[in-house]
Amino acid sequence: MKGRCFAPNMGVQVIVLAGGFGTRLRPWTNHCAKPLLPLVGRTLLERVVEALDDELVDEVLVAAGYGIEQMREHFATIELPYPVRIVEEFEPLGTGGAIHNCQPYINGTFVVLNGDLVSSVDLGEMLEFHRSHGGIGSISLWEVEDPTRFGIADLGDDGRISRFMEKPTREEAFSNLINAGAYILEPEIFTRMPEGAHSIERDVYPGLAAEGQLSGFPFEGWFVDAGTPLSWIEAMEVCLTRKRWRHGGGIPDSSWAGDGVSIAEGARIDFSALDDRAIIADATTVSHSSLLEDSCVGEGAAISSCLVGKRAVIGARAKLSNVVIDYDSVIPEDHIQDGGVWPLTD
Repeated sequence: MKGRCFAPNMGVQVIVLAGGFGTRLRPWTNHCAKPLLPLVGRTLLERVVEALDDELVDEVLVAAGYGIEQMREHFATIELPYPVRIVEEFEPLGTGGAIHNCQPYINGTFVVLNGDLVSSVDLGEMLEFHRSHGGIGSISLWEVEDPTRFGIADLGDDGRISRFMEKPTREEAFSNLINAGAYILEPEIFTRMPEGAHSIERDVYPGLAAEGQLSGFPFEGWFVDAGTPLSWIEAMEVCLTRKRWRHGGGIPDSSWAGDGVSIAEGARIDFSALDDRAIIADATTVSHSSLLEDSCVGEGAAISSCLVGKRAVIGARAKLSNVVIDYDSVIPEDHIQDGGVWPLTD
């Protein structure tokens, strides 16, 4: 692009797309905006932005339509290595509309991240790739067996995407490389966007690809959309395996405990995250589960693949698998449940 000049290691603004209500993580998101949910001691939003080294982040813009004041209050009271600006959506705008809504604050090359995405993409390398290839946009790419639920890219040896299609049928699919939710864009993208709500993937990327203005950055490692209970646990396990925490410390069997956690000697903790002041009684088993602050698991209980909300109390000898437990819940002794939420709903 004419007139564009890049300094080494120049920082960028990051837009995090967080416009949804987080319905798949209810009842947790009835109390807490999804970007603020704690994932191994840090908010989901911080986990998403971790794909870019702190020194490369000039500012984070959260494109959000829910929990606005909660987020403003939260980020005003914690210290982060970058400023956070909440850009409110007053109606659903889609991915393209949400990005366009941030235009008044954008001053150069910028990154866009799906607000559920926890992945191994190295955005520092991707930024260098984008700058060396020119063009208006670059997107991260991930290989899958079945691409029909995603946008797909036809990637050439030169790193250019010649075709892009959102959610093809099996017959239409011309590639197994899918859009992996991280974009690097130039401000010129705004001139290609229609007014109002729209999808950048459906309405903008196919045209950019046809013009040779869209590049693709494949990566390997891990790629988790942490928007469901099952994938939330998967994202938690990624953080645990790579010891990605800022406070508390690791405990045996690939787990993490925050500050003030109490674990009885006879308890067994396996691939789980115990947030601050959680209490685990004797003879309990906690496996592949995320426990938020001040939660308590009673003696002899066993929980597996569960999300346990703040201040929840699980009674002695309860057996729970794949349950999302609301904040402030009290689960009776000897209760057995596989799947669903607590409190139970009709």
